[in-house]
Parts: sequence; C-alpha cells; structure tokens
Amino acid sequence: MDLRIFTEPQQGADYDTLLTVAKATEDLGFDAFFRSDHYLSMGSADGLPGPTDAWITLAGLARETRRIRLGTLMTAGTFRLPGVLAIQVAQVDQMSGGRIELGLGAGWFEEEHRAYGIPFPKEKFARLEEQLAIVTGLWSTETGKKFSYEGTHYQLTDSPALPKPVQSRIPVLIGGHGAVRTPRLAAQYADEFNLPFASVEDTERQFGRVREAAREAGRDADDLVYSNALVVCVGKDDAEVARRAAAIGREADELRANGLAGSPAEVVDKIGRYAATGSSRVYLQVLDLDDLDHLELISSQVQSQLS
Repeated sequence: MDLRIFTEPQQGADYDTLLTVAKATEDLGFDAFFRSDHYLSMGSADGLPGPTDAWITLAGLARETRRIRLGTLMTAGTFRLPGVLAIQVAQVDQMSGGRIELGLGAGWFEEEHRAYGIPFPKEKFARLEEQLAIVTGLWSTETGKKFSYEGTHYQLTDSPALPKPVQSRIPVLIGGHGAVRTPRLAAQYADEFNLPFASVEDTERQFGRVREAAREAGRDADDLVYSNALVVCVGKDDAEVARRAAAIGREADELRANGLAGSPAEVVDKIGRYAATGSSRVYLQVLDLDDLDHLELISSQVQSQLS
C-alpha cells in the first residue's frame, strides 16, 4: 500500500509551508506529495495568506525535491486551456526528472470562478473529455509530427506537440463518484482511478463500475491503479486524536467514521479494509500543515506496518 500526502493549500498555506511539508514527505519515506487545485478557501478557513497556483507550486517543488512523485488531485479543467496545460505539465515533468502525475477533473467550485473571473461553463464534462484527448494526444505525438484536433469546444491545428515530458507516459488520474460517464472516461484515459472521501462499501461499488467499464473498452481492468483519498487524523492516544481533530475543526468520532482516524492500529486496520476492495494507494488528506509530528507518527507507526 502506497501512502501519499495530499494537501489543501487554499485553506491557508504559502509556498514555504508547502515546501516544508514536501521535504518532510520525502524525508519520512512517503511515496508522493500531491496538492489540490483551488483558488478560494472553503468552510470557515480564512485562506490567509491567499491561494497558491498548483502548477507553479509543483514547478518549485520539482527543483527542491529528489525522490517523491508530485501531482494534483485534481487540476481543474476550467482553469487552463488543454494545450497550455500540456506544455505546463510536460515542462514541470522535465524540471522534476520525470516524477509528475496529472490528476485532471472537470472543475466544480463555482464561487472561486466568480471570485477570480474564470469562466464556469455548463458543459464541463464534455470539455473534460476533449481536454483529456488533447493533453494525452499532444504528449503521445511523435517528435517531428503534427497534432490536430477538431472538437466541439477546442480546436488545434498543426501543433508541433512540444515540449515532450521526460516520462514516456505521464500517469493520468481520473476520479469521482459518477456511476456512468466517470468510469467510462477512466477506462479510456486513466492510468489511475481515484475515489475521494468514500466509504469502504462505496469504494467497492465504484471500483467495480470502473473495472466493468475497462472490460467493455477492451482493456484489462488490472491495468489501472485504484486509489482512495481520505482525511487523516492519527494520535498515540484518544487525547491526541481529539486534539488533532479539534485543530482542523472536526470531531474525532466523525473522522473515525468518514476518514482514517484514531490510533495507528485503528488506521492500519481501516486501510486494510480499503485494500480488500482493490485499493493499492491512499492519499492522506493532511489539513494541519504545521503539525509535522503528525507526519512523523504516520510514517513510523502506520506506514511501517504497511510496507
């Protein structure tokens, strides 16, 4: 089971904070550092000192880390034109020496679009499908050849399809709870299917849909990596769990029910239940980015039992 650290910087974190967490992620032996792609805080968080851009952040981290994978859960398709996104991600992959992964979603948070003047189209899913075709098509076009695309929402004519990433194929992550279109899209384009904030039962059901969609597409269902994203809150005892839950404005019992919370033994046991559904990777949503002792505890007492 791979454990990856997943952050939500829009809630309030500058680049230096993210760099500190990314370096701790690397030093403590976690597999990857991922971040969300949002420009506005959610809930009661003030979001200070303000948003950081996902791909600018990852470009910086690409030069200041050496081993960990880096990526997004999920890049909002509404934020970037697909040709521009393909250039950005390929460049950051070069900067990292081939450690980048792209999670790409349709975009959903209308309020942040209004706040920063970003168009929020009604037909987001159809746009996402074209974006995936374009981004992967640009990367896979042989050097020296041209790439063209004629879609409803995007048109590219005789693109040189440059630059190329270091990796022969940048892993593409698609995720979500949709019962029909999301599994179909994952079967067509994804290297990994991620299900965020779902119960074990819902995970088993959605993974089954994706596997069936892969088979219908003529693809081996085991070609995909299946993963979860879950909020994490681990403590040596109940008091420490309660303290960490309070620090992120949550209740310990609620986190135990809806995330990975409790003692290291409790969390290891629950991860095992997700593993039984076919999940081989968990993105640990860390909401208190100043609590590096939390990461150390997870590394020494949880990750050590899963390797």
